[in-house]
Amino acid sequence: MAISTKKSDRMSDEAVQAKTDKNWEEWFKILDKAGAKKMNHKEIVAYLNQKHHVGPWWQQMVTVTYEQARGLREKHETATGYSMSVSKTLPVALAKLYRACSDARLRAKWFAEKGSVIRKATPEKSMRLTWSDGKSAVEWRFYAKGEAKSRFTVDHNKLPDAKAVATMKTHWTAALRRLQNLLES
Repeated sequence: MAISTKKSDRMSDEAVQAKTDKNWEEWFKILDKAGAKKMNHKEIVAYLNQKHHVGPWWQQMVTVTYEQARGLREKHETATGYSMSVSKTLPVALAKLYRACSDARLRAKWFAEKGSVIRKATPEKSMRLTWSDGKSAVEWRFYAKGEAKSRFTVDHNKLPDAKAVATMKTHWTAALRRLQNLLES
């Protein structure tokens, strides 16, 4: 398991201390003393909630950072596999971006993954897809950033390992470039 415990890979000590009154080393010592190396994710979160009254978002942040630092979790690893995310701000109105994703003819010009199925679509908000492997899941999210600017985010979840994360990050980065080229032409 390739673990990244570099301080540069995590939120700064200053940021975590400003929100939780403790820096990373203090949290790591507290969790080590509590036996968190032998706890599962939910147990660590519950401990932070019950004993330290850390808010929900920070419970997750502290837990995941601890798990990564102690070699209990790889970067991008979740309870259901591995996840990756890419996003791009595009110089088009939200409706035009959404149409490029929802219209099968336009979508085929930038996204040609055979076997992927759109399971659910909320117009101009999100689309959920089952990936062609039938196991991993993709979510596309759409955000207006003004009248002529939109943000498109891709989350690919339930990936089998870190190698798949790297492969899909490359795949989706290229797909977003194709989408941008289509929208700008």
